[in-house]
Amino acid sequence: MPSNRELTQSIYDAFAKGDAAPLFGAMHPQVSWKQAENHPYADQNPFIGPARIGEGVFGRLTADYEGFTVTMQTLVAEDDEVVGLGRYTGTHKGTGKRLDAQFAHRWTFRDGKLVEFQQYTDTAQYQQAMKA
Repeated sequence: MPSNRELTQSIYDAFAKGDAAPLFGAMHPQVSWKQAENHPYADQNPFIGPARIGEGVFGRLTADYEGFTVTMQTLVAEDDEVVGLGRYTGTHKGTGKRLDAQFAHRWTFRDGKLVEFQQYTDTAQYQQAMKA
């Protein structure tokens, strides 16, 4: 079984190629996913389970942003916790405004499955990108 760090790295690598399947495959059925406070998609925090995360987070991202990318720059891991640091980029479809925001992700694993995810990001950039 891969380490939590290796699993997280493989998720970021796949996501960079537009493949979200490894992320959803790593999720525990009752995974808790939290968007950053004041993020436009935090209105339904916490998202519980892969289906709610798919609809409430990734469904809205793909509807709202063109070319949305997640570029991981650093991973730090200890036991069941992994922290990823990087940048989000993309263009809001409704406004044409560009997003280039830093992020920190805290991943918590149990028995090789993602049980909790917490996003931290520059939410002001999301608000500005979405404002006409």
